[in-house]
Amino acid sequence: MATGTHIVEVPVAIENVWDFVSDMEKWAKLVPGYNAHTMINDKQSTWIFKGNVGVLKKTVEVEIDILEWTAPSKVTFNLKGLSDNFTGNGYFLAESIDENNTRMTGYLEVNAGGLAGPILNPIFKPIVPKATQMLTDRVANKIKALHA
Repeated sequence: MATGTHIVEVPVAIENVWDFVSDMEKWAKLVPGYNAHTMINDKQSTWIFKGNVGVLKKTVEVEIDILEWTAPSKVTFNLKGLSDNFTGNGYFLAESIDENNTRMTGYLEVNAGGLAGPILNPIFKPIVPKATQMLTDRVANKIKALHA
């Protein structure tokens, strides 16, 4: 299993962070390796990623299920590989520092299963923290730009 956590301070009110992260359509294209996504309903979508996993170049299809929206602080989701055997979960957490500053945490956990699991999990260990940091920073930068 691979996990990543990244915390960043965003110089906007918590409501502005919530407005952005509570809507997948606003941040989907910021995910590293993003190629496309399809909304099935307001809580479920499928995503296609292209990227390198170790020495492999791969296209992966993933189902994302929103488990809960807890306004104005947390969006929690599960993910399941449709093209490959892996599962995971993650969240965005916003904590108000004061009326004009918010601490935002991005978290992601991925676990490869099946026959490829013992090979893929060690490859995921350095990739997932980097992807989590990249996504969290991109989301924070986009929110900053929208409220500059």
